[in-house]
Amino acid sequence: MLRSLWSTAPLLLALATLFWSGNFVLGRAVHEHIPPIALAFFRWAGAFVIVLGFAWPHLKRDWPTLRAQPGRVALLSLLGVATFNSMVYFGLNTTTVMNAVLLQSTMPLLIVLGSFLIYREPVRRIQMLALLISLAGVAVIISHGSVQALLALALRPGDGIIFLAVVLYGMYSVLLRERPKVHPLSFCAGTFAIGSLMLLPVYLVEHVGYRQMHFDGPTALALVYVMVFPSLLAYLCFNRAVELIGANRAGQYLHLMPVFGTLLAAIFLGERLQGFHVVGAVLIAAGILLAQFLVPPKPA
Repeated sequence: MLRSLWSTAPLLLALATLFWSGNFVLGRAVHEHIPPIALAFFRWAGAFVIVLGFAWPHLKRDWPTLRAQPGRVALLSLLGVATFNSMVYFGLNTTTVMNAVLLQSTMPLLIVLGSFLIYREPVRRIQMLALLISLAGVAVIISHGSVQALLALALRPGDGIIFLAVVLYGMYSVLLRERPKVHPLSFCAGTFAIGSLMLLPVYLVEHVGYRQMHFDGPTALALVYVMVFPSLLAYLCFNRAVELIGANRAGQYLHLMPVFGTLLAAIFLGERLQGFHVVGAVLIAAGILLAQFLVPPKPA
């Protein structure tokens, strides 16, 4: 069953976006208890400790390959680990989850643009149509089906930070085709370690000069969640899916985040599932299915 899952990109991407949806909600919920850099640092340091036990045999074998390409590993660690999540957590201090998810939904378009600019990967009309259909579904969910509500969304200080983070992660997704040819656990362990080291001096400055983390039961549970689900498991799933179907098609599935965010809110926060949620989810699914079956697979 696990081998089948590992070869099925849609399931891998559904799991990754589910875990990341929970990360956005949690990042906003704990922002008064855990400073943003502290949350990012302990997330990745903890994820590295967890994955190391599983990755060690592969890491010993793959170490020469990783060491031979330090620039690529460092760049991917910077884009996908150190900067993206830190900036998202920082931005969530001064903006809403609604704005953050809407900004996150621009990432598939940014991935397509990055693939064209860097690799001259052609952008097909059917591909853009699929993206726009899914993005329309996101807009329906975010606006509660009201054009006036969508136009009334106000920019907040954190929005620019989150949009920059989205641009950086879009570049990470595009550049994943340049990652060293090593075992997925080796790659995760290497990027998690380097990303944590990049964050360490920033965390120390935050801890000494700005804010300190208030450690209690909810904080501990939040840290465990971000270490395991949106870090280790989501990155394994997303990286593997990009390997299977390419960044452009994989990026389309990021539009599932507002759908999963809505379901999580209904389950854990008691929010009601309404008609516009269903309409938005149908549009998002239509765009994904269109991309899945009509957009040509990634180039060899």
